[in-house]
Amino acid sequence: MFNVKNEVMDYLTIIGIDVSKLTLDLHVLPHHLDFQTENDVKGFKKIFKWLEKECGVCVSKSLFAFECTGHYSFRLALWMQKNEYNFVMLPGLEIKRSQGITRGKSDPADARVIAEYTYLRRDKIALTQLPEKDIIRMNLLLSLRAKFVRQRAGYKATIKEVKRAFSRKQEPLYFKTQENLVKNLDTQIKSLETELQKIVAQNPKLQEQYDLIVSIKGVGPLSAQTIIAVTHAFQKFPTWRKFACYCGTAPFPYQSGTSIHGRTKVSHLANKRMKSLLTNMASSAIQHNPEMKLYFQKRVENGANKMSTLNIIRNKLISRIFAVVDRGTPYVEIMKYAA
Repeated sequence: MFNVKNEVMDYLTIIGIDVSKLTLDLHVLPHHLDFQTENDVKGFKKIFKWLEKECGVCVSKSLFAFECTGHYSFRLALWMQKNEYNFVMLPGLEIKRSQGITRGKSDPADARVIAEYTYLRRDKIALTQLPEKDIIRMNLLLSLRAKFVRQRAGYKATIKEVKRAFSRKQEPLYFKTQENLVKNLDTQIKSLETELQKIVAQNPKLQEQYDLIVSIKGVGPLSAQTIIAVTHAFQKFPTWRKFACYCGTAPFPYQSGTSIHGRTKVSHLANKRMKSLLTNMASSAIQHNPEMKLYFQKRVENGANKMSTLNIIRNKLISRIFAVVDRGTPYVEIMKYAA
């Protein structure tokens, strides 16, 4: 979710933190000490006071590790970055799969698991670097917009289903209330989209990247904004292949020895929202980009699977987006100049 700083450092202490809504549970290695405090700025200060005075820990040579738990952990990460402490935010699935067979669960035990996992990989783990303020705001607004879009779709589906059983004359209040909610959500969604455009327009770097991305047919304004936000203005992923893997569009082989030779396929471990967005972009490109349309038609006519072809187009779009941003020039439709 966040950028990483590739720094190698000899950490004397590893502090695993289990983050919950109201509290933070700590486990310190190699001292095997536990501590609990509040999940607020006052609690953060208590942590460092306890580490330095009670445990004799050198905070500047310590590594703090905790799961990325959305709003609950973001304030802690922001405070640590502001005070220039070494910290890493780990994916919850990565921690869970490292545990093996477990029984029971508690916050202190989870803190110990995080500390042990980080301690074993301390030489390879890269520090987390939060993105700039505008990128943080864009991700927050895009997340809220996605929530409103789901709610709007739910109300629209309800209205459609109820029309099968009741007429508007029978239940006018029911229909009016739901339709007003849909209209209100339309207004809020439009407001969020306007604010996103404003954030991009006020940041020269983001505006430049935005203009380059939308020069590619099939990529609309919201798609460009989302890609900028998710890639942290193209600082999070070093190559387009890394981003494709993150989105779940990169194919992987499935084979073992001489007897198992499954078909190459994409992984289900992906950012589903980005994957869905890329699917929409690819569908749009097939309709409005002559080159992509011809490629899709020829491949399908030759017997290729439609979804695998669509996935190739998704990857083509990703590679082109990274290419135009990397070279700093808009996309050129070469097909227009072909003889």
